[in-house]
Amino acid sequence: MVTQWNECEQQFMDYTKRIAQYEEAINLMYWDLRTGAPSKGVEGRSGVIATLSQTVHEWYTSDQMKLYINQLKDESKNELIQKSVEQCEKNYNQFVKIPPEEYKEYVVLQSQSEAAWEKAKETNDFELFLPYLEKMVAYNKKFANYWGYEDHPYNALLDQYEPGMTVNVLDDVFSKVRIALTELLHQVTQSSVQPDASLLQVDFPNEQQKAFSIEILKRMGYDFDAGRLDETVHPFAIELNSGDVRITNNYNEKDFRVATFGTIHEGGHALYEQNIAKDLAYTPLAGGTSMGIHESQSLFWENFVARSEAFWKHHYPLFQSYAPDTFKHVDFTSFYSAINEVKPSFIRIEADELTYCLHIMVRYELEKALINNEIEVKDLPQLWNDKMEQYLGIRPTSNKVGILQDVHWAGGAFGYFPSYALGYMYAAQLYEAMTRQIDVDDMIQNGDFTAIRQWLTEHIHQHGKKKKPLQLLMDATGEALNPNYLIQYLKRKYEDLYQIKGS
Repeated sequence: MVTQWNECEQQFMDYTKRIAQYEEAINLMYWDLRTGAPSKGVEGRSGVIATLSQTVHEWYTSDQMKLYINQLKDESKNELIQKSVEQCEKNYNQFVKIPPEEYKEYVVLQSQSEAAWEKAKETNDFELFLPYLEKMVAYNKKFANYWGYEDHPYNALLDQYEPGMTVNVLDDVFSKVRIALTELLHQVTQSSVQPDASLLQVDFPNEQQKAFSIEILKRMGYDFDAGRLDETVHPFAIELNSGDVRITNNYNEKDFRVATFGTIHEGGHALYEQNIAKDLAYTPLAGGTSMGIHESQSLFWENFVARSEAFWKHHYPLFQSYAPDTFKHVDFTSFYSAINEVKPSFIRIEADELTYCLHIMVRYELEKALINNEIEVKDLPQLWNDKMEQYLGIRPTSNKVGILQDVHWAGGAFGYFPSYALGYMYAAQLYEAMTRQIDVDDMIQNGDFTAIRQWLTEHIHQHGKKKKPLQLLMDATGEALNPNYLIQYLKRKYEDLYQIKGS
């Protein structure tokens, strides 16, 4: 059915489509930068990205955009137009408060900062990255003041990634989760039942890992005619348009879990983007509604599906057909226990289910303090190491496995990290709601993810940005954010695996 719009509405949609097309070109350049662009081309490419980004900035903040918003905000009766105008008004208010030249300088800095971070991580040299990070923090402090906030400057940054979320809410739910997880972690580490994860650490060629990853992506429903899998330093998924959603991954020949679970994680992100309603393509409503909801999809597939006993009961023979002969002699119980080993580690993206949220809390508390002028950038390595020791009981041996491990701050993504832990809570709540309607474990054990994917598409994917994150969660589960579902899930699983008497 063709949507009928009046002339002003059609002009508005054409205008926003042009913006979306420029953003697609920018994303393609970012993908290229992160997947092997020559180092000597970084400066030139950064300049091109900056020029295009400045153009997008000008269109978002133009008099024409303001005119469309004013004319259509209260007049249009079309839901797609109404929601699109609402999204554009938010973008307008966000961008118009940043001077154009300052925004262009910031975009250039983003590309340069990411390149500096990559070199700093490679050489374990925080001092190389320090001046870029200091500038990034300074810009984000200014942006928070430009946008305005209530109670805490960090709230202004949070709203960019998780609309409606506040420091007060985060402090409350994070406190509950942290107390429960640190207690459970203590019980697990003290248990006399410990898996032997060394049996997993055998030579596993990258090509065979990639072949297995591709097979699992296909079974999840990832459309390779609308995407591709590449290798990069830091795994990510990126949407160019609904017909081109790309995944990247990183391989470790001594530990297949990095690539296997990383691929499934990014595949969850990609399924979200590939299944957004087609009538939202190239509109302001295309894309996930928030980073937390996006992360709920990746963590749902990675943890609630791919780390489950049901998943491996079906897929272990397939895995063995790709794996080295060593795994043919590893029994299922030993294998399942090993891949779910709880062992505090330095690297967030390699963290086990139980300790993952603690990694996020380290980052959240540090960046919140940075934005509130409570700490200085130069002191981050020491503070990072102290918090890792406090929450996970381990102290990083170098900045490479400490403060330099994530790319997010290099790109200016302050306020982003809480989305990972929120996404985990959302995923647990969605999983609980799904199990009330369909036999999730039975479907996973049969290797048929169709109904699971359809449920997620119906309740999450198709809506794009038409619904705000907390509204989406309420509609899908029937209740507001409840961290207890995550706590209960982890307690059930790990008290059983480690034979801990329930409290």
